[in-house]
Amino acid sequence: MRASVATKSAAALEFLRAAAAEFGSAGELTFANSFGAEDMVLTDLILREALPIEIFSLDTGRLPAETYTLIGEVEQRYGAKLKIFFPDATAVETHVRTHGINAFYDSVELRKACCGVRKMEPLRRALAGKKAWITGLRAAQSVTRTGLPQREFDAGNGLEKLNPLSDWSEAEVWAYIRIHEVPYNALHDQFYPSIGCAPCTRAIALGEDVRAGRWWWEDPASKECGLHVRKG
Repeated sequence: MRASVATKSAAALEFLRAAAAEFGSAGELTFANSFGAEDMVLTDLILREALPIEIFSLDTGRLPAETYTLIGEVEQRYGAKLKIFFPDATAVETHVRTHGINAFYDSVELRKACCGVRKMEPLRRALAGKKAWITGLRAAQSVTRTGLPQREFDAGNGLEKLNPLSDWSEAEVWAYIRIHEVPYNALHDQFYPSIGCAPCTRAIALGEDVRAGRWWWEDPASKECGLHVRKG
């Protein structure tokens, strides 16, 4: 496993360096960090190697306390201040007053509307002026990500989308974290392999899919927030 991780780490680093050379010098490249295990691998590679790649995160206002703790740990560990984007307060107030504080449980449409206000609008601001963005997506994470390439054009946002870890396994991600002593979200130790907003994330049982704890009340085929919906 160590050899496999070393090989894939070197390949991922080479991929990131090439991306930085292509887009980073003009500030046109950014990394969307949601502080999951995969994103912590990329965070470590980018900050440890001092690559000219901006890192941003979306604070939806409903993240678990453990995620905020990790943000602080990352900034302290690497001596870096991350760019945090927040949803428009008026839009959140209007959505909650109209539909209720936990309306996302009532239908897929209302859940996606909540994601639209808390995630999609801030993402548009985060990607404004960029030509490429990096994600920690892996093809093996869910049925909605099968066949995920390392590079694709994101038609919805009008820019290149780079997925350096698309061919990594979950075991390789965790081996990297252990080998390099990378900080990670404490919820992972409580059987939360995929972590989003607190009310939309639960622990999973033995044998369940790694993303079974995200929007667990929905059909697996609909379980994306909109940030990573693929066309075609």
